[in-house]
Amino acid sequence: MQQLLQSQSFSIDEYQREYKWGKENIDELLSDLQAKFFSHYKQGDETPSVSAYGEYFLGSIIVSKRSGKNYLIDGQQRVTSLTLLLICLYRAAQANGLPVVQTIAPLIFSDNLGQPKFNLDIPERLPVIKTLFEGQSFNPDGKDESIQTMYARYQDITDNDLFDELKEALPHFIYWLLTRVGLIEIATDNDSYAYAIFETMNDRGKPLSPVDMLKAYLLAPIEEAQPRSMANQTWKQNVLELISWGGEHEPERDANCIKAWLRAQCAESIRERKAGSTDKDWELIGTVFHRWVRDHSEQLGLGKAAANLKMMAESFPFFAKAYRRILDASKHFTPGLEAIYYNAHNDFTWQSTVLLASLCESDDDETVRRKLAVTATYLDIWLMRRVVNYIRVGYSSVSYAMWLLCRDIRRKPLPELQTILAKKLADDDVTFAGSLSKNRSGIDGLGLNQFSRRYIYHLLARITAATEAGSGRTQSFDKLVVRDVKNPFDIEHIWADNYDDVKSLFASETEFQEWRDHVASLLLLPADVNRSLQDKPYEQKRPHYAKQNFYAASLDAGAYQHQPQFLQFADANQLPFESFDNFTKSEQLKRRKLVAALVELVWSPSRLSEIW
Repeated sequence: MQQLLQSQSFSIDEYQREYKWGKENIDELLSDLQAKFFSHYKQGDETPSVSAYGEYFLGSIIVSKRSGKNYLIDGQQRVTSLTLLLICLYRAAQANGLPVVQTIAPLIFSDNLGQPKFNLDIPERLPVIKTLFEGQSFNPDGKDESIQTMYARYQDITDNDLFDELKEALPHFIYWLLTRVGLIEIATDNDSYAYAIFETMNDRGKPLSPVDMLKAYLLAPIEEAQPRSMANQTWKQNVLELISWGGEHEPERDANCIKAWLRAQCAESIRERKAGSTDKDWELIGTVFHRWVRDHSEQLGLGKAAANLKMMAESFPFFAKAYRRILDASKHFTPGLEAIYYNAHNDFTWQSTVLLASLCESDDDETVRRKLAVTATYLDIWLMRRVVNYIRVGYSSVSYAMWLLCRDIRRKPLPELQTILAKKLADDDVTFAGSLSKNRSGIDGLGLNQFSRRYIYHLLARITAATEAGSGRTQSFDKLVVRDVKNPFDIEHIWADNYDDVKSLFASETEFQEWRDHVASLLLLPADVNRSLQDKPYEQKRPHYAKQNFYAASLDAGAYQHQPQFLQFADANQLPFESFDNFTKSEQLKRRKLVAALVELVWSPSRLSEIW
């Protein structure tokens, strides 16, 4: 890869599609790279030993060279994603003072008469690349789709647990990525020829996909014409419904569904995390599921016409329908399946896999709904307990936990499923109050930082929506977190960023910032209100809070007048709402108790038994 990207820039034509990679694509790429690297790396290795590590092939790109530029005909998704990864690695190496930073830099930018020229030379995307490279803040709201997606995927890379896992192996991983990970360039100086190559590779010469190969294997023993035709048509129809779901063609959605289904229902083993370990069921299903099914046909009861027909005409349609239901509830705030939307908002990639684990083909629609709701609710509580304790929940770090969970709830009846998940929460060492074994302080120690910001936003939206609902209003969670509207909600600091105004309350400015960023010192307000109040002291903000959502308005005494439903909600749930004329440390400590009480209400394990 180093040879291909070294001091070379790439452009795209205006008609090329937007950068489309999703979080799942990034997570799978990082997981595959990490697994391959750790299968060779041993603690104590010197960096020169990387030259003997195994290789990893990323595929090919097609380039048309004209007017002194390299135009990507095929490969912009991978090149853009690799650029984002390289920027992330560059900044990590720079922060750790690693010499390899000088090796990474030419793969991101080259010197152009003393000015950096970024190697991903797409004018409208340069501002976000430059900002990320320099470590500056960036607001993607209102920007083009590609810019928003690039920013989101960069955040996914930084949020991924790759760097926590690498630790002292970071320079080894970087050198391995640059020298042992391959990417082939197919180049021509003729546009027509470049597109002919592209069409040959992606149309006439396109190999069968893993989904096609799995279908071919399953069809093989079904010799009778009528059932064979029925199985084929059923399979094709479900594939079409998957890849066209939501009105946007996504050719990998059928494969993602099958991976989630087979992992959830069939994976009995997972790779050990040590050098020399080989991929097991969990990993193999995620990469070569068609081969895995063939190699495990006896375990799966396949190979005979009747069994294969059942898998094609019953099992696949059932799980494909459930998968589409999960996708729909992830995108649309659906009554009864709200927890799926919550987990999707937290970008929990493993959700679809885990939700399919308890299902059985004999489950009716209502049973499926309840099982999905119970399992999603468990994940919601499990996930939020960890993030408030600063425990990472990225794709790689929770992979083993999700495999265990799938195995424990696989094909369980609804009452048993609820019992299993309730016991897991009761036995969980990690709670909202903290974790003794991990030395975490839970809600009491939760403040804004790069890791927690997205989760604090989510938490504030949840307790705000719960307060609104309990008080008879209709401001739902999905309305509080939507970003593609003119005036979205933003995080508001109760204390303005002006230390001089409150310096008598704090021992230092550092202490002030810690208290100011604490979750109990934060609200959600519409962006225009947030901006208008930004520099005002609390006494001037409070009357404006009174006009907003009840969680914010509760700071003002007016919220408690002529609001019987709000008062009843607070009293029934023993929530210590209280108005404050001033906001000092004493008031903030009282607010902490309110946040803790609301969190325990919103994420109460009793929700599992309430789903019927």
